[in-house]
Amino acid sequence: MKLNTIPSKPGTASGGDNSLQQDGANEQVRTRRRLKLPLGGIIGLLIVTFWALMAVFGPLLAPYDANAMPSDGYFGPLSLQFPLGTDYLGRDILSRLLHGAPYTIGVALAATVLACTAGVVLGMVAAASGGWIDAAISRTQDALIAIPNKIFALLMVASFGSSVPLLLVMAAFAYMPGSFRIARAVAVNVMTMDFVRVARTRGEAMPYIIFVEVLPNMLRPVATDFGLRFVYVVLLLSAMSFLGLGVQPPDADWGSLVRENIQGLEEGAPAILAPAIAIATLTMGVNLLIDSLGGRSKRETEK
Repeated sequence: MKLNTIPSKPGTASGGDNSLQQDGANEQVRTRRRLKLPLGGIIGLLIVTFWALMAVFGPLLAPYDANAMPSDGYFGPLSLQFPLGTDYLGRDILSRLLHGAPYTIGVALAATVLACTAGVVLGMVAAASGGWIDAAISRTQDALIAIPNKIFALLMVASFGSSVPLLLVMAAFAYMPGSFRIARAVAVNVMTMDFVRVARTRGEAMPYIIFVEVLPNMLRPVATDFGLRFVYVVLLLSAMSFLGLGVQPPDADWGSLVRENIQGLEEGAPAILAPAIAIATLTMGVNLLIDSLGGRSKRETEK
């Protein structure tokens, strides 16, 4: 018996293959959309990358030692020898700026990592535990967040003196409660989802639920909060240095450079403007990058 078959068109695949190909093409388009940053995000990424490289390689690229005095007093910036001029002691501003980048960026980054790590872990533990554990952790963090950050920093420096390890711990302790509140709010929402309930039903241990089920689903808001905390820490440490309570001589961060030359604003303006612009561009770059990532996350959620 002869069966009648419908021949397929030459050069075409079956319906199932076409569906798979279409799904693959759609996935590639979605991937390209996820990887694409707006112009502001690209600018922010470039600025952040530049200053990150300067924090690592800046001291190696500096033309002079941080405390070398190749000139006598203030010198204008229009010079190949001193592109940004010199300060009140004749020290090269470009070299001081590059040597100060590890203190401004490195200490702020380390303090932000400590603050966000502690805050996120405590937030997830509080959200997952509930009951008196949640209440105890939350009330402790509420008491800490009631203390203004600058007043807390001044009390710490007045009590224990100023040093880089103290500044790091002080900044981390000051901004940990804010990170805790964000992390706990997100974790509480994640804890109500079905996959967490299934994990609880299976009898999974608390560390598994926190670090395997909850944490991967709150990385984006935590990363956004991390960027904001980093900006706050940079501004706090720069303000402390401007008051003379931050990084101490002979070392200097960007806030110290502004304080050292504030009396010579008329004749040595570049010595003040250069570190101030460095602080401004770093914070602007981080903000641009955060805003672009936050906007992209919102658009993906709406889609």
